[in-house]
Amino acid sequence: MTAATLADLPQLKSLKGLERSQVEQIVRQVLRDHWAGPLPSYRDSRPHDGPNPLVVNVSARHAHVTQADLEVLFGPGSKLTKLKDLYQEGEFASEQTVNIIIPGSPRNRMTPNVRILGPTRNYTQVELSYTDGVFLGLDLPLRISGDHRDTPGCVLVGPHGALTLRQGVIRAERHVHMSPADLKHFGVKDGDYMKLKIEGPCGLVFDRVKVRQHPKVRLEVHIDTDEGNACHLDTATRMELLKI
Repeated sequence: MTAATLADLPQLKSLKGLERSQVEQIVRQVLRDHWAGPLPSYRDSRPHDGPNPLVVNVSARHAHVTQADLEVLFGPGSKLTKLKDLYQEGEFASEQTVNIIIPGSPRNRMTPNVRILGPTRNYTQVELSYTDGVFLGLDLPLRISGDHRDTPGCVLVGPHGALTLRQGVIRAERHVHMSPADLKHFGVKDGDYMKLKIEGPCGLVFDRVKVRQHPKVRLEVHIDTDEGNACHLDTATRMELLKI
């Protein structure tokens, strides 16, 4: 890769005004991503016995934004552009990414290329893994999406502008999306906890998988990248949700 091709990378278009050490960190991460290839934000797993197929997906680091914040980051009138559909109907990974900076962290560490998921929401939030938190020097609270009480903030940097979040950086609590039919089948209610049993070469059991009910969702468990790596989800042979 030459200097000319580096300059053409979209991840490097919004570096004006950053310190040299921050720019160097972004470039190193972009190069790693380029040579390793893009990692999927979500990965399908094997089906589960039951009336509806159970899918266990790994949710990589990502952000949700309001329309107003999207326009601060990408310019007035900006809209999220779909890169690919996600498992839940109407949800998608967008082409837009932002850089995450934690002011005051060791060496002002940052994480570049954090993808925004669509559609826009009524809150702005960043979801990271435990490992991401260690790298950034953050003690990430474990929360369900939208619960921002006593959470750390960050700076989001886009190609048009930067946005300071006073709170909203979390590690997402592992959870399962269920329709009313799924709740009835498993004998649980919204807010309950279940266990997720993963069978395979690196099989394990995850405790405290929170049930989240919605009338129009597909049965799906979300775990983060640390959890997906721990059970080597791609090699799993069977998934099972267990009532506690």
